[in-house]
Amino acid sequence: MKTRQLIVASIATVLMAVPAVASPGHAPGEGHSHADDTAYGKPGDPKKPARVVQVVFREDDGRMLFLPDRLKFKKGEQIRFQLRNNGAVDHEFVVGTVEENLKHMKDMEKNPDMEHDDPNAKRLKPKATGEILWQFTKVGTFDFSCLIPGHRQAGMFGTIVVE
Repeated sequence: MKTRQLIVASIATVLMAVPAVASPGHAPGEGHSHADDTAYGKPGDPKKPARVVQVVFREDDGRMLFLPDRLKFKKGEQIRFQLRNNGAVDHEFVVGTVEENLKHMKDMEKNPDMEHDDPNAKRLKPKATGEILWQFTKVGTFDFSCLIPGHRQAGMFGTIVVE
């Protein structure tokens, strides 16, 4: 019995010393920044009011689309994105700068099974729904994209203008 307890204690000690790896999503410290404030805003506060904006994902005649694909908000406005995947394949919605999304798209090409369920990103199965609560704290032009390999290239991106 003492041998078994010693083995269990040894395994527990080793496991506590090894850093956790998140898979198939991001490893700790990789991927999207979850700082309180990014170049394109910050996670919303569920205790505060938000404007509801519906975004639909779909495929049509070989193209992949967001409807709408152009959104306009005021600086400081909090948005509750209600997301619906009406398509036949998985899609995701990732809010960021164009540069960040294009860089992350390259990472996704290397790891196509990476899934997002971050404050600024959500992956949805066909016919599924989800939400993102986001506050746009800075003026500028930002991007939303599906970063699953081939999807952005098939037209699945849009523009957010914050005034």
